Amino acid sequence: SAEDYSCGGLLSSSSGTLQSPFYPRNYPNNADCVWEIQVESNFRVTLTFTDIQMEGGRCLSDYVEIYDGPLHSSPLLGKICSGYYPTYTSSSNLLSVRFHSNSRYTYRGFQANYHSTPADDSTTLLCLPDYMHVVVSRYFLQSHGYSAWNLTLNDPLCTPNITSNSVSFDIPYTRCGTVREGNNDTISYSNTIRGSSSGTLITRNRNLLLHVNCKMLQNTWAKTMYVADDNFEVNETQYERYDVNLTFYNSSSFSRPVYDSPYRVGINQNLFLQASLHSSDPSLELFLDTCVASPTRHNFTTKSYPIIENGCAKDPTYATYYSPFKHTLRFKFNAFQFIQSNPEVYLQCELVVCRAYDYSSRCYQGCLRRSKREASSEKESVIVVAGPIQLWKPEIMDELGSE
Repeated sequence: SAEDYSCGGLLSSSSGTLQSPFYPRNYPNNADCVWEIQVESNFRVTLTFTDIQMEGGRCLSDYVEIYDGPLHSSPLLGKICSGYYPTYTSSSNLLSVRFHSNSRYTYRGFQANYHSTPADDSTTLLCLPDYMHVVVSRYFLQSHGYSAWNLTLNDPLCTPNITSNSVSFDIPYTRCGTVREGNNDTISYSNTIRGSSSGTLITRNRNLLLHVNCKMLQNTWAKTMYVADDNFEVNETQYERYDVNLTFYNSSSFSRPVYDSPYRVGINQNLFLQASLHSSDPSLELFLDTCVASPTRHNFTTKSYPIIENGCAKDPTYATYYSPFKHTLRFKFNAFQFIQSNPEVYLQCELVVCRAYDYSSRCYQGCLRRSKREASSEKESVIVVAGPIQLWKPEIMDELGSE
């Protein structure tokens, strides 16, 4: 039986530290932790181990794995368990680290630091909610003999914006020849920027092919960019979280959002919430996996109350409402207060984004009765914090009633 501990999760500051559970004391013998380190777009992650002590040898039962991107769909950069302290650098702004242990003997474990470093700026790629934004440096084009004036997309009618030092394209996910493909866990949007030599009649340069991909991993945007035909090594990959917001409404008709912060409510009052996904692709849908309440904004582990967990309703007042759109979902629960605490309540919800009608996806599995630690390594998720909800003090309610 494992002691209760939490490990893994999303690390999104520009530098930080990660370590095995209970480090420098011995780690538990049945851990499986996944950290996703995500820094700003067009930056890379550099990870340096400062200590590692586990079973030596072939790293069969206890080990750390480092992946160049999301866990299930990226190349493995290394698998280590003892010995020297290596450094790894991602090719994108996302690096995953998995710590696994299941042997009888446990050791001190590992500790590592990470920081972000700027990537090459000859091409930059942002996967925004409605379009891909690509900027190509004119110096980069000129130094390889390409003209800024004849770059085209799959659909040549979609033209770039040319300035004195760059060529930029805003490429919609649903137009301009963007191709959409999907498999079990990835939705990929791709387009190609083609360029030819600045010579007028003949060229001995190969044509430039800049492949632009925004890949969506359940609810993570992944972007890859490379040049075909070995012209140049331009391998740029970015990851973004989906843009999801969570808004209170004042009734079950969901017609008037509440913009007050904090939102003041009476104890046991019905609270109506709508989560919505901002994306221009109409064929995505949203699923509410977990919602946890806490009296503080930054801590949802020690003193928290689950309203829904792994798709299973935990609070007796929780109920869902029909939503007319696939990219929104609606639910309610009744206001409560934490005993011996301030009257504020914060809500943190994990939402999963799936392709509509993909019956193998998390959106169609409903309630899963399994531990959160196992669940978190299986799926990507978006975390949204709403609040605070503030309860009226009863004496204030009386004064208002007597006015």
